[in-house]
Amino acid sequence: MTTPSIAELFDLSGKGAIVTGGGMGIGQAICYRLSEAGASVMVADVNMDAANQTVDEIKNRGGKAQAIEANAASAADAKKVVAATVEAFGSIDILVNNAGIYPLLPVMRVEEALFDKVISVNLKGSFLFAQTTAEAMINAGKGGKIINLASVDGLHPNGNATPYNASKGGVIMLTKALALELAPHKILVNAVAPGSIMTPGTKNVAASALEAGLTIEQLSKSFTGRIPLERAGQPDDIARAVLFMASAAADYTTGDILLVDGGYLLS
Repeated sequence: MTTPSIAELFDLSGKGAIVTGGGMGIGQAICYRLSEAGASVMVADVNMDAANQTVDEIKNRGGKAQAIEANAASAADAKKVVAATVEAFGSIDILVNNAGIYPLLPVMRVEEALFDKVISVNLKGSFLFAQTTAEAMINAGKGGKIINLASVDGLHPNGNATPYNASKGGVIMLTKALALELAPHKILVNAVAPGSIMTPGTKNVAASALEAGLTIEQLSKSFTGRIPLERAGQPDDIARAVLFMASAAADYTTGDILLVDGGYLLS
């Protein structure tokens, strides 16, 4: 058997990809890297201005992409996005469940509606898009890759983020359960677990947390105080890990959780 070259391993030409929450931050960086590797990218987001900006940049770089409005927690939207991707690109080969929300609040101030919303977007949304995408992949008979965005918070709880911690713990087990059931169909399911990543969303969360009464010292400790590499991550740090999982370099990897946290969980 001929061993593929590095270029061949990371060549995603001819593949159709969906990235939920692809308009900004980590999702945008993932869209850029998948497109750079040759994939056609469906940028699914509730914020169409951001999604269209991402698509425009991909096209300016010579890539192929489309934007579509979608709520990650909607089964109807999951079906709409998968159908649109197959119609636009001919196939759906890669799904990245990136969309998520991260409210920072002390547990005694978390209302039921907020808890339900976080679980619905972060966990249920990942399930709905994975289930719908897997159906299309099974029908096509070519297998595929599903990559979920988990978090170090799903393995080690951070303060003032109980709903988020619970949702990402669920994403980790969802990843493993899907990997087990979908392996016979050659669908590989993995997760990337970021640590502290500096994005526009992170800055908004920090501002909201300060308004809610948390201190700068609490926020600093939560985000960077325990990182051995002594810096917060950048969106592209996560995009590179997702690219690996989406590529042929990870063709014998399923049910895995790839930590990209600067060593956070070591301390």
